[in-house]
Amino acid sequence: MSTLTSGEFRLPDVGEGLTEAEIVTWHVKVGDEVAVNAPLVDIETAKSIVELPSPFAGRVEELLVSEGQTVSVGTPIVRIGSGEATATPVAEEPVEAPAPEEKRLEVLVGYGPSTGRRRRRNRATPAAESAPRASVRVLAKPPVRKLAKDLGVDLTQVPSSGAVVTRAEVEAFARGHGADAVTAAPVSGVRRATAEAMIASVAVPQATEWVTVDVSASVDLVERLKRDRRFEGVRVTTTLLTARAVCLALRRTPDLHARWNESTIEHPASVGLGIAAATERGLVVPVVREADGLALPDLGRAIDELVATARAGRIQPDQMAGGTFTLTNIGVFGIDGGTPILPPGQSGILALGQVAKRPWVVGDEVVPRWVTTLAVTFDHRVADGEQASRFLADVAAILEDPGLALAF
Repeated sequence: MSTLTSGEFRLPDVGEGLTEAEIVTWHVKVGDEVAVNAPLVDIETAKSIVELPSPFAGRVEELLVSEGQTVSVGTPIVRIGSGEATATPVAEEPVEAPAPEEKRLEVLVGYGPSTGRRRRRNRATPAAESAPRASVRVLAKPPVRKLAKDLGVDLTQVPSSGAVVTRAEVEAFARGHGADAVTAAPVSGVRRATAEAMIASVAVPQATEWVTVDVSASVDLVERLKRDRRFEGVRVTTTLLTARAVCLALRRTPDLHARWNESTIEHPASVGLGIAAATERGLVVPVVREADGLALPDLGRAIDELVATARAGRIQPDQMAGGTFTLTNIGVFGIDGGTPILPPGQSGILALGQVAKRPWVVGDEVVPRWVTTLAVTFDHRVADGEQASRFLADVAAILEDPGLALAF
């Protein structure tokens, strides 16, 4: 964490070697009284939105960075005074100010949201003056702010029927104001991270193989498991069965989740299964740690929790670290198949196409069956076509006959 001096809170590195972040939403304004660990500001990193707590107890003297501005780690973003001489008494519990001669900071609770998040916003009296840098605030959720930025829309100009500007209102405003004009939006956050990852991936020699498979038995199993009380609260889908099949197949072809490290090839002891999740901020890949050691219901719960957190925009950097193999379901968009691109640092990624009824030859007859296409992309430095073919054949075999999982 960055050094904090004289009441100035500097943008900290919240993990994964952060170099810069965008200020998304201030939870305080000039004149507010804040307590240590009270919600202070939301920032957007390359991977997630993170809530930063206040490191001081005192009065907000100045917001040094505006919402929507991107700043580097170490940049002062807010100044908080002790509040001893000018703070206005509040009805809530008193805020203890540190002794001036000590200048000691209290310990911060870890970054990020927690269950049952509570925002504390002690307001100053109306007589408190606003700092020149503090602009008129328009209430809008982070994804709506990002949409407005992408469309070149000034949120202060968007008429709203309620207290919070909605996505529909931003889109309607954009359609009615220069819809044909070309707008340029800065590349930041998840989009920038994705672009950098794709550029890095190009340097890796990779190849892709496909197979089309009859997954009717897996579709039937999904319906049975939905009625099983052990799966209560779990979203049972062919994606979950595929995730389990991937973990089992990797036991027999460990090179598909190895890591190339110039002079060595590293073989992780367990599978860190990345689950590609489409969110309003872009594509993110949270990781299920030690996925190969989880029973199917537990694997399902872990996937559900991570995807829900990602789509809420609250996934943390450490929840996207440690991936060794990635699963992406492009079938949810009605796509039959595609060529997945390797995430940096991984040696394999499997794409699952849509599961749809197709004519299929069974014996000497053509009958309707549930069919899908699987595509695996692999790092040709650590694996050859043989290993990739065996891996893909194993995944396909398990999905075609889930009972074969007992043999792995």
